[in-house]
Amino acid sequence: MAFGNAFAEVALTLLVAALVGALGTWLRQPLIVSFIAVGLLVGPAGMSLVTQPEQIELLAGIGISLLLFVVGLKLDFHTIRTLGPVALATGIAQVGFTAVIGVLIAASLGMDGLTAIYVAVAVTFSSTIIVVKLLSDKREIDALHGRIAVGVLIVQDLAVILVMIAVTAFGGERAADQSLAAHATQILVKGLGFLAVVSVLAVRVLPAATIHLARSPELLVLSGIAWAVVLAATGEALGLRQEVGAFVAGASLASTPYREAIGSRLVTVRDFLLLFFFIDLGARLDLSLLGATFGAALILSAFVLIGKPLLVMIILGLMGYRKRTNFLSGLAVAQISEFSLILGALGVSVGHLGPDAMGLVTTVGLITIGLSTYMIIHAARLYEWLAPWLGVFERRTPYREAAADTGAPPRADVVILGLGRYGGGIVRHLLLRNRRVVGVDFDPEALARWRAEGIPVIYGDASDPELFERLPLEGANWVVSTAPDIDTSRVLLHHLRERGFRGKVAVACRTADEGDVLRLEGADVLLRPYADAAEQAADAITTAMDRLGALATVAPGLREVRLGSTSKWAGHLIADVPLREEFGATVLAVSRGGRSFFNPGPAFQLFPGDRLILSGEPHALDRAIDYLTRIDPPSQEEAPEDFAVEEVRVSALAGWAGRTLAALQLPARFGVTVLAVATDHEQLSAPDPHRPLQEHDRLVLAGTPGNLQRVRDAAEGAPKGAPSGSQPYGS
Repeated sequence: MAFGNAFAEVALTLLVAALVGALGTWLRQPLIVSFIAVGLLVGPAGMSLVTQPEQIELLAGIGISLLLFVVGLKLDFHTIRTLGPVALATGIAQVGFTAVIGVLIAASLGMDGLTAIYVAVAVTFSSTIIVVKLLSDKREIDALHGRIAVGVLIVQDLAVILVMIAVTAFGGERAADQSLAAHATQILVKGLGFLAVVSVLAVRVLPAATIHLARSPELLVLSGIAWAVVLAATGEALGLRQEVGAFVAGASLASTPYREAIGSRLVTVRDFLLLFFFIDLGARLDLSLLGATFGAALILSAFVLIGKPLLVMIILGLMGYRKRTNFLSGLAVAQISEFSLILGALGVSVGHLGPDAMGLVTTVGLITIGLSTYMIIHAARLYEWLAPWLGVFERRTPYREAAADTGAPPRADVVILGLGRYGGGIVRHLLLRNRRVVGVDFDPEALARWRAEGIPVIYGDASDPELFERLPLEGANWVVSTAPDIDTSRVLLHHLRERGFRGKVAVACRTADEGDVLRLEGADVLLRPYADAAEQAADAITTAMDRLGALATVAPGLREVRLGSTSKWAGHLIADVPLREEFGATVLAVSRGGRSFFNPGPAFQLFPGDRLILSGEPHALDRAIDYLTRIDPPSQEEAPEDFAVEEVRVSALAGWAGRTLAALQLPARFGVTVLAVATDHEQLSAPDPHRPLQEHDRLVLAGTPGNLQRVRDAAEGAPKGAPSGSQPYGS
């Protein structure tokens, strides 16, 4: 089907790409696989839509340039310095061993020496784009195995640039009377001169230029694209290849403060233009050649899917990491890279590779990228199956990760798995309620921050079955997981059941359907971070306008009450709450997350955040509401303390005037909370943590009598005859 019109051909190609991409997304496949399939469909082997490939090649060249430009943006000197010996050593060893073994496999398959080297190098590299996307979706990019995997990928990206430069130096066109050594020397001199000029610009010109350009985000992005394409064209003119020039362009901007802004805005443009490279690649493939090399492709794919992870696991095991970290890090590199395809195309352009070798590399890419995606998505389940046989990849004492643990954790009332913003907020609120908390996370930096605050923490992941051997479950009342992934929550519930945990379990979920599944699995409370926050915000707004809502105001025998997270009845069935027996009250309806449940039966389970509509005598409803919102009493080991509110004058506290509440850190120093700030001329106002306190200010403090007494004791240095520094609020 030939249109003879480039615009119509591109338009129809984009339509096919959108449809195939939607199918690939449904199959949870990266777009790279879909785009290569589109190339096969629109090329000569399929519908023959592309009859004017020059336009496709131009767009493909710009897409590759932007890809290398974005890679260069991420390789600033700070990143290289902080890469760490582990990622550096693992990356170099993996590249070296994989290349050597790959050459042996390719040679045994009957390939000549040069083709074997190209194929071996191609299967060495892994896809940074795919791995970072999958790990980010699973929220594992900051986990230890995620950091190691990304470090290895950065080493691979640097290596592939060096390989491209070498291919250009030894395989580029040269004069008939010019020797190979002279040609390579000429390319080296040109390259060094090119780097010298760009380095001067990067230090002297580009920082100031980006500050000026950043006044307009659109101009900043346009300038970034122009810089990438201009240096790519310059590299091409110097015989260095456009890929090298684009990479140098990105690296020259990597140390500027706007590299993240440029890179994030270019991702969509890069992916769109990179589509044409894969379409062009797929359109050039001969299906008959793919069939002829399919057996070799299966052997090389098995090496990539199994051999590369085993190599990484062996290296990390020798370096002292646990088998789970080794397995997940190795699994992340079990595919070949988009750079492998670019390198293959470069080999074809310089005459080193034939179309059959390029087809072989592409087939390996389709197989490994497609299968490794599912392997990474279901990595936790794979590890659970294979864990009994993975001990061989772990030292007797995995000292690197053992050092991250702080020994046997203390007894805890609540074990929190996940110390991000949501989990960290739960920890702080539990500490304010005098609960003993032990935190669990797989981010070493997060663990270090909490450890510095004196909170006992454990390195681990909820999907790791070995973690439960180290958790202080004995005596714990609650285990809370903030990971929204349903597979992780199911693994957690399964292992807690196996160990006979008698406390309650709260897990996060994203949808109501997932919540129903987790309730059947045994979850006592479902956490919905965004839905709960939105509902609480709406409750706060509507309560401020009308405390009981429209329904409760029109009928004196009806009242509305919100079941808070501290209510002793949160998580219980309606049958467990003696409303009818004690108060003669009945639950008419329950509102939860925008859904209303009318006439809930006795087996209906109540959750924090539920809004209950009660019916009964007005005086009885008041007592019923107090009963429902009552906070769990402290454990018998803890002495109950009263709660008081007092007003304190800043003038009575030496050294407080002129300082901010943030600097005074009253919750940390005295265990009290500032409810409001008042002056002699103003009404009570919400405390501003960054406003300096004045002599005439009065602080309304809440806390236990003992903690408030500590504040009064701090009023030393006040002059005799000064007004009383503290008095009960409202007196």
